[in-house]
Order: sequence, then structure tokens, then C-alpha cells
Amino acid sequence: MNTLLSLSRRRNSYYLLNHPRLLRRFSADADPPPGIKPESHESVEARLLENLRKIPHHDWASSETLSSLLATSLPPPAFSQITRRLGSYSLAVSFLSYLDAKSQSLNRREESLSLVFQSAIEFAGSEPDAKDKLLRLYETATEKNIPLTVVATKLLIRWFSRMGMVNQSVLVYERLDSGVKNTQVRNVVIDVLFRNKRVDDAFKVLDEMLCKGSVFRPNRITADIVFHEVWRGRVLKEEEIVGLISRFGSHGVAPNCVWLTRFITSLCRNARTDVAWEVLSGLMKNRAAPLQAPSFNALLTVLGRNMEISRMNDVVVKMDEMKIRPDVVTLGILINTLCKSRRVDEALGVFEEMCGKRTDDGGVIKADSIHFNTLIDGLCKVGRMKEAEELLLKMKTEEGCAPTTVTYNCLVGGYCIAGQLETAKEVVSRMKEDGIKPNVVTLNTLIGGICRHHGVNMAIAFFTDMQREGLKGNVVTYTTLIHAYCSVGNVENAMGLFDQMLEDGCSPDAKIYYALISGLCQARRDHDAVRVVEKLKQSGFSLDLLAYNMLIGLFCDKNNGEKVYEMLTDMEEAKMKPDSITYNTLVSFFCKLKDFESVQKMMENMREDGLHPTVVTYGVIIEAYCSAGDVSEALKLFNDMGSRSKVSPNTVIYNILINAFCKAGNLGQAMSLKEEMKEKMVRPNVETYNALFKCLNEVHQKETLFKLMDEMNQSSCEANQTTVEILMERLTSSDDLIKLKQFMQGYPVGYKVEKNFSFPCL
Repeated sequence: MNTLLSLSRRRNSYYLLNHPRLLRRFSADADPPPGIKPESHESVEARLLENLRKIPHHDWASSETLSSLLATSLPPPAFSQITRRLGSYSLAVSFLSYLDAKSQSLNRREESLSLVFQSAIEFAGSEPDAKDKLLRLYETATEKNIPLTVVATKLLIRWFSRMGMVNQSVLVYERLDSGVKNTQVRNVVIDVLFRNKRVDDAFKVLDEMLCKGSVFRPNRITADIVFHEVWRGRVLKEEEIVGLISRFGSHGVAPNCVWLTRFITSLCRNARTDVAWEVLSGLMKNRAAPLQAPSFNALLTVLGRNMEISRMNDVVVKMDEMKIRPDVVTLGILINTLCKSRRVDEALGVFEEMCGKRTDDGGVIKADSIHFNTLIDGLCKVGRMKEAEELLLKMKTEEGCAPTTVTYNCLVGGYCIAGQLETAKEVVSRMKEDGIKPNVVTLNTLIGGICRHHGVNMAIAFFTDMQREGLKGNVVTYTTLIHAYCSVGNVENAMGLFDQMLEDGCSPDAKIYYALISGLCQARRDHDAVRVVEKLKQSGFSLDLLAYNMLIGLFCDKNNGEKVYEMLTDMEEAKMKPDSITYNTLVSFFCKLKDFESVQKMMENMREDGLHPTVVTYGVIIEAYCSAGDVSEALKLFNDMGSRSKVSPNTVIYNILINAFCKAGNLGQAMSLKEEMKEKMVRPNVETYNALFKCLNEVHQKETLFKLMDEMNQSSCEANQTTVEILMERLTSSDDLIKLKQFMQGYPVGYKVEKNFSFPCL
């Protein structure tokens, strides 16, 4: 009985002690009495910090107050905040040591120590002897097995690198557990290695990230670090960069827009638009982000410059498929290219379609004055002036798209091209009414149009009127007018205008000197040409090859060998090599002097300079030999054309030789050359037949004469006045005259004529 009672009492005591209300009463976590709130973490954190500051750090270990506060289970971030608020490196390190000693009472030891260590690292980095303190801290963490946070790892790697201890940075990275080597840490390591020129090591770390199935894959920051260094340091070739972009793309990462645009531009500049398109296509295929319009604009710009409109269309279609929004620059590129290729209707269609579309920055594509000017200019260049005027009216209604001087200049240019010069002048008047002042481009456009359609005198009159209104010309104005004067042989006025230009303070450029030199050479005014050349050199300009050739031609025509030699010496000093025109001019000059030794030397020099004698060169020399009566040497050079230089003789050369043989009375050789022309598909002309007709002056040669007359008609070679005169001298009988009339009307003459035969027109 007593035993049962004892057992019953023990059981009741057990239930009583385990009752929740009683447990709460004796528990450390028991609910506080009604009306008393539990102390917050912030309050405990503040009290702990206050006591840490109040109590000397060497007495922390013996402080019961600190111990009791540590026992309140503060979260790890609170210890990090306390460390930072201690305010110094020494206190931070003391607190780390203190916590390590008391770590058994901490709720989350490793995390708390890691965060305190991180804060201590932050203090150490700004200390005067940071290098030693960082090294000691890192050794402490290693000895006490304190795990490094991602932030602490990144700080150590960067600071060791900045202090010239990149090997220590690498050691920190290599000692990390694989799970801590996340993308952020790897990005820092790659950046540090690149900055310290350890490119191969950086790419080893990168390769681990780019491997298929990699746990820590690259992100946009990785791409920014790598591609920035690749571009700045030129550490990879273009093909290697293309491959690297592809590898990033396979992980859904693309280079940033600025860098990618720069690289696409570089590829296009090197004429590698195919590769540029492959890069963009690959990124789109892998849906790598972010892809934006500027990178595609770089490719479209070059394709447009090359007028590859079909490929531009492919790019735009693909952009649309991949939801890559075009921007206002895309619009400008497309309509500019289409207008330049005279596909104005398509440009207008693109303009209507794209205006108002959303862009990546949240705005909309809004046409500006440049777009309107491009379209108006395109319409003007194809003569659609009415539509250009309508577009101008629409432009005036658009906000922020007021017409500019460029707008009106496009209209002026269009009317000048169409020859409607009065309408062009009316446009200038409308400009002034709209408060837009004509500029020198307006002036030059009208002057160019007037010169083309009404002559230089009217252009000068218009120029004078505009000068009175205060609009001065520039070097283009004067060049246009001087060139117009020179083209009609009025060199005096051209020179006067040049002097006026100088008086007006307008500095001439090389083009205006070239225009004057050209005009003076055409007028054969060698002394004036020399004076202009002197002025050109005094102004700091140099003659180009075209100007040298004109001057050499002029001096050759004047038989001024001294000046020819002077020009050649100038060319040599300017390190300017003669071209085929120079040599042909010199060959012609020496041929005229019958100086065949110099001719042969010119031919040798020509070949030494990598130039090949042309058919013109051979023609000049062959004619010179024939004129000198040395037909055999001419024939030798003629044969040399096909065997040595592979230059096929043309009709002119054949005619020179045929004429020479005819003059020498060698009809057989002349006829043989004429047959050779047929074999080599060189068509005889009227000069060929005239030379042969002159040689056929004997009665017994009439059949040959008639045969040639029929052949001439069959080859559709029309007779000229010289032909008629020669044949009338040869054909004097009535029957012969009838045959001559037959020949002139295109009928065959190589048969016997009936006495009563007549033509309707005779």
C-alpha cells in the first residue's frame, strides 16, 4: 500500500514539473511578468557596446556583465555592427580575441567570428602599416579556423594585390573551400590577375567558370572585367575574342553594350562585316542579355556605307524577331542609306513604320530635323520636288522639327539639278521670310547650278548681288567660278577672280590652284602656269600627280625640255613616282624630237617602276618610227606587243602601219595587216579603208577597190567626206560613178551593172 502511494506521488510530481505553466515559470525564457517587455537585440547590442567601451579591453575576459550580455544569443550581424562601432583596429582585434575565447557561449560561433573578422579586416586596410596587420589577421583566421566571408575574401585579395602581394592574393583564393569560390570571388581574382599582368592565370580561373556544367558561372560583371582588359591590353587576337564572346554567350551573358559596339565597329572597320554579324547572331541565338540597338547600329552603318541593303534588311528583321528595339539612330541609318541608293519610297515607308515605336530606355522614336532633311534631300535628288515641299509642310507641324538652313539648301539643290533656277531663288526668298538666313552652302549650290545651266557670267552677277547682301563666298565659291571660267577658256577672268579672292581675305586651297593650273595649261600659257605654281608652293601646298602631268604636257608641247626636266626633278624630290600618263607624255615628247634612244630609256624606266607600256605608248612610238621612215623598226615593235608585253594592238595602231605601208607603195603588206585585223577581231574603221583606197590608184586594181567597198558596207563602216573624195578620183567612168552611188546607198558594187539600171534616188 505504501509502495503504491509512493509511486502515485512520484507520478503526480512528474506531471506537475512538466506542466507548461510551471516550466515557463522556472525557464530562462519564461514570459516576463505582465506589463514588462523582453529586452530587444538592439538594446542588448547597445549595452554590450557601452560596456566594451567602458571596460578596459584587458579586463573584458573577467567581466561578468559582458559574459551575461553575450549569453543573450545576439545574432551574428550584431557582433559585426559592434566591431565597426568600436571605432579602431586595436579594439576590433581585441574583440575578436575575446569572442574567440568566449565562443563556446555563442549561438552561431563560426558565423559570428567570420563577421567580426570581416570588420577587423576593414579597419586593418586603412591602417598605416596595413600590410603587416592584414597578414597577421589572415594568419590568425587560418590558425583559429575562422571561415572567411565572401566580403572578407574579396577585401583580402584586393588589398594584398594593391600592396604588391599578388601571390598572397592567389594563396587566399587557393585555400578557400570550393563552395566559397563563388562567382563574386572569382570575378575579383580575375580582375586582380589581369591588373598584375598575369593573363594566363586569369584565363585559367575564367576557363573554370566557362566550362559546361560549371557551378559558378560567369555573369555580366565577369564579362565587363574580362572584355575591358581584353580591349585595353590587346591580349587576344580578333578571332580569339570572337571565340570568347561565343563562350560567354553560351552561358547567356553578353559583353556590355558599349564594349560590344566598340568591337563590332572594329570588325567592320577591318572589312569583317560577316564576322560581326556572326558574333551578333550567336549572341541572339543563345539569348544572351543585354543586347541593344547601338551594337547593331555599328554593323548597319558600315553595311549602309557599302550599300549592302539586302544584308541590312536581314539584320533589321532579326532584331525584330529577337525583340531588340531599334532606336532613333537606327532610323537615321536606314533612311539615309535608302535615300542615297535612290530608294526613297522604301525610306518613307521605314520612316512611317518606325516613328512612335518604343525604345529600350522607355522613350519613343521621334523624328528630328535630321531625319526630315535626309528624306527631303532624297526626294530632291530624284526630282520629286512636289513631295519634298509636302514633307517640308509636315515638318513644320512636328514639335521640335523646325526647318533649318540645311532643309532649304536641299530644296535649292533639287531645283538647281532640275534646271529650275528661278524656283531655287524663290526658295531662298522663302528662307528669309521664315527667318532663316542663307549660308555659303546656299550660295555655292545656286552658283553651281547657274554655271551649269546659264553660264559663268550670270553666276558672277548672282554672286555680286549676294555679296551686297553681306553673304561672302568661300574657297568653294571661287573654285566653282574659276573652274567655270577656265572651262570656257577665259583664263584672264579666272586669274582676276583669283586676285579678288585674295583681296577678300579668302585663303585658297590646293583645289583652286589645280583649277587655275589646269585652265592655264589648256590655254597653253606656260609662264602664267609657272607663276601659279610658285604661289601654290608659297602657300604651303604641293603639286599632285595630276598637276605635274598637266605641266609636263604643257612644257612638252612648248618644246621646253628644261622645264620638263625641272618638273621631273621636283617629282623625284617629292618622292612622287611617275604614272603611265607621265611616261606616255614623255615618250610622245621624245618621239616628236625623233630621240629614239631616250624613248627606249623611258620604256625601261617604265618597266622598272612596275608600269607596263599601254597601247597608247606603243601607238605613239610606232607612229614616230613611221613618221621617221623607219617602218621596219615600227613593225618590230608591233610584233613585240603581242609577244613580250601581251598588249593587243588596236585599230589606231593597225591604221598607223597600214597607212605607212600604203605611202611606201607596199599594198600587199597593208592588205595583209587588214586581214590580220579580221583574224584578231580588231574592227577596221573608215581610216583603214581610206588608207587602202589611196593606195589603189591603178586601173587594174579596180576589182580590189570594189571588193573593199563591199566589205566596208558589210561591216557597217560609214564613209566620210575623205572617202568620197578619194573614190571620185579613182572612179571616173559613168559605170564607175553608178557603182559609187550604189556604194553610198549601201548596195553591193561587186557585180556587172545593167545599162538601164537606176536607183529611185538618182
